[in-house]
Formats: sequence, structure tokens, C-alpha cells
Amino acid sequence: MKLRRKLWNPNLLVFLSSACIMVIELVASRLIAPRVGVSLYTWTSVIGVILAGISLGNYIGGRLADWRASMTMLGTVFSLASLSTLAILWLNNDLHDFQLSFDAPFMLWIVLYIAAVFLLPAVILGCISPIVVKLSLTDLERTGRTVGKIYAWSTAGSIVGTFATGFFLVSHFGTKTTILGVAGLLLILGLWFVSAVSWPRALLRILVIGGLFAFGVFQLYQGGFLYTECIRESNYFCINVREADEEGRQVKELVLDRLVHSYSDVDDPTFLAYGYEQIYGQIIDTLAEEDPGLDAFFIGGGGYTFPRYMEATLPESDIVVAEIDPEVTEVAYQHLGLDEDTDMEIFDMDARNYLSREAEPDSFDVVFGDAFNDFSVPYHLTTLECNRLIDRVLREDGLYMANIIDGGPYGHFFRAFVGTLQRVFPHIVVIPSSPSWQQDVRTTFVVLASHHPVDLSAVSGDYAPLSEEELRAYMQREPYVLLTDDYVPVDNLMAPVVDASFRGTAVDQDIAARIEERVLVVAIGAVLVLASGLGWGVYRWRFA
Repeated sequence: MKLRRKLWNPNLLVFLSSACIMVIELVASRLIAPRVGVSLYTWTSVIGVILAGISLGNYIGGRLADWRASMTMLGTVFSLASLSTLAILWLNNDLHDFQLSFDAPFMLWIVLYIAAVFLLPAVILGCISPIVVKLSLTDLERTGRTVGKIYAWSTAGSIVGTFATGFFLVSHFGTKTTILGVAGLLLILGLWFVSAVSWPRALLRILVIGGLFAFGVFQLYQGGFLYTECIRESNYFCINVREADEEGRQVKELVLDRLVHSYSDVDDPTFLAYGYEQIYGQIIDTLAEEDPGLDAFFIGGGGYTFPRYMEATLPESDIVVAEIDPEVTEVAYQHLGLDEDTDMEIFDMDARNYLSREAEPDSFDVVFGDAFNDFSVPYHLTTLECNRLIDRVLREDGLYMANIIDGGPYGHFFRAFVGTLQRVFPHIVVIPSSPSWQQDVRTTFVVLASHHPVDLSAVSGDYAPLSEEELRAYMQREPYVLLTDDYVPVDNLMAPVVDASFRGTAVDQDIAARIEERVLVVAIGAVLVLASGLGWGVYRWRFA
């Protein structure tokens, strides 16, 4: 008992518990990415759920501390936190296919899904600080100093947990191993404090709690939940490469989180599977008739499908690629046919940083925008300021080609993106990848921007460019948002498409317009309910 008292350090305990909460919060977004993607809504939901859990845990922990604060209680809370953290690895798999029995927006489903997986461990970990404070107060004249020091160490733990996860843990150990490590650390702390009794009782407690943890790990192992779903897990993506059959040939498909990003024929770099890539190819072939030595810059490498196409068909070209995730490039080298001796210049950096810091003015004939991942749009690549950077590096007769995703019945992001481009480039052409784009919930569009008219004679098949009248009419259906670095609500503009894709069908225009209002009402209602509950609890504690 004396040894245990010597090792009792309230500052260290709140430091570790707060660090664990932040590790779980940051890992949460990576764990759910292969199932629901990454967007402003997923991040908002993760942060909101964790904060709600901490708030509720602080309240419950305060009541528990006043009822019976003790080493045994502290150990029990740590042990429960360990088991609930371990359960994350099970719930994140088995709850994925769960569907609500009522019609609800995708954003509400995301909040409920994340709450089901991550709320409980956040609540239990939130109970620790009030109990530690109660156990630490031995001198009422030093209450302020004691509480202040504990909260300072708690904040320091949150900071360390944040940086450790973002810069080290995920990239070196992966998400599942990191969660398992957090659960193990909490288990050790739990067993240490629950065993602060006579040795027969301590042994029994250790066997029960340790047995539950071991059983949980065994079940996760048996169910395959401890195995990573990724061949590589980077700071940006869960990366997978699979065999696929495309147009009667065996190809490799690159999967980033939940999106099939590209198809690559390792032996034939001229094979283009996606419609937007075929449009790229048709236009590039036309440009190459005048100059086979094009200078091209790619915003994003991904599977390097089109850079390989250009390298094979236009060997005189100079190709520069800015791919922010070096692990994606490494996978392309190992699995997708990217030649180790390629003449491409590949930069492991954000494309906008390259444009502003590395690229010389008037240095490219073509710039390709291919960094949009599913419904997660790198918003800083869509703004007026970014378009000006692209214009700066393009030659006078240069061409900017980007592919974007939107739904024909909505087009909020489409209009904002095209309208913002029109502020810089006088000639804009849009080519849908589907003839039924106006009815499709989700369509890929190729957007061409330049200072001179674009030769579209080579664009054929199902890929018919919109006429100036069609584009003008579509743009005028509703006012669009000018995207700037100060105001770029891309996730909000994409919300109707995300929601409709989740449902599997297009929704009525009026419903789409009300989606954000419904989500806002739900969020405000949840905050009011939580605030009312906390207020009632404080009233009962203070006056009852």
C-alpha cells in the first residue's frame, strides 16, 4: 500500500487519460474513413461526439467522486475505459452495415454511427479527472492550486496525445495497433489501482478484469478485427490495391479509403478505364499533334494512370507530379506499374505549395487537376487564389483540365467551381462523363479552362461537351458561391450529393435545399438537450 501511495501521481494520471482521449479522437477519423470517407462532416461529428462524451463523463465523474472516491473506483473506471476502447475495434466493423429504420440525412447517420462507436470510451475517460481531483484535495486552502495544476497537466496530455498521434503513432503503428495500445495502457492503470486491497481480493480482481480483456482481444483476433484492411496506412489514406476485371482485362485498382481511385494495366500504360481519363486522352492527343513535347503538371498522382499514359504516348514530354502522400507514390512503384527509372519529376508535397514555391511562371502547357477524393474535396485547390496560381504557371496558350464530382439535379459545387474559374479564364468548357448527367445523383465532369478556345474535335463517343447555351442555362439556375481562401464551403455545397448517394436515389430539389436546415435543427436540439441535462444536474447537485 505504501508503494502504491508513493506511485500515486494525480498529474500523471490526468496527463495519460487526456492523452488517451486525444489519441482516440484523432484515430477515429482514420478508422471510419474506409467506411464513410473523410469530410468536414465526419471530422465535425468525431469532435462533437468526443466533446459530448468528455462533458457527460466530467459530470458523472463528479457525482461518483462525491459518492465514493477511492483507489478502487479509480481503477474500476480505468478498467472500464480499457474495455470500452477495445470495443471500438469491434463496433467499427459490425455497426457499419447498420441502417436506420427511419428516413434520415446522411449527416445524422454519421453522427449516430460515430456516437455508437466512440461515445462510451469518451464518457468513461471523462470521469477520471473529477475523481482524481477529489482524491487529491487534502488541503482546502490549496484547492485552487491543486485543481489548476491538474487541469494544466490534463491539457498538456491532450497536446502530447494530439502531436504523438498525428506525427508518429498512426504512420508507424497504424490505427488498430494504436487503439490496442491505448486499451493496454488503460488496462495497466486499471489493474494497478483496483489491486489496492489485500492480495486475495487483488488477485481475484486482476483475474476478472484481465480475463475480460484477454477474451476481448481473442474475439477480435478470431473475427479478424485486429488485421489491418490496408496494405499501407498513411497519414492520409488507408491504401489498398486489388485485382479487378475491366473491359475484359486484368487490372490493378487503387483504393484510397473507400474510393476506387484508379485502374492501372501494369503491362499497358495506354489503357484508360475511367471516362474522364479518356476525355483527357482525346484532348491531349489533339494538343500533341502540334507539339509532341508537352510540359505537364499533375495536381495529385494517385495511381499515376494518366502520367504513365503521357509518358508512354508522348515520350518527349516533361511531366511533373505533386502527390502529397509519399505512401501512395510508393504503392504506385510497387504495384501499379510506375517505373522506378521514370523521367517524371515527383514531389511529395501539396500541389498548391508546389505552385506557389517551386513552379516558375509560364512553365507548363497543361495542368491536370486530379486530387478530388470521393466527396472529400481539397478545398484550397478550388479557390480563386489557387486558380490564379495555376494561371501563373500556364503558358499563354496553356490549358487547365480538372475533374470534379457533383450531382446533376443539384450542381451547387459545380456552379461554384466553374463560376470561380470564369473569374480567371475566359474560356470554359464542361464535358460530363455521362449523357444522363442531369438526372444522375453523382457524375464526374471534366472542366477545361484556358485563355483561348479549346479544340474539341477529338472528343467523341458519349462525351459530348456542353454548349455555351447549355452551360449558361445550368449556371443560371441559381446563384453560385465565389470560392475564395476566406470562404470556401465545399462540404456544404456537396451535402445534397452526399445525402442522395447515401440514400441511393436522387431527392427532390426542395428536400435537398432543406438538408442543411434539418441537420442544423438536429444539432441545435442536441445541444439544447445536453445543456438542459447538465443544467438540471448542476441544480440538483447545488440545491437539492
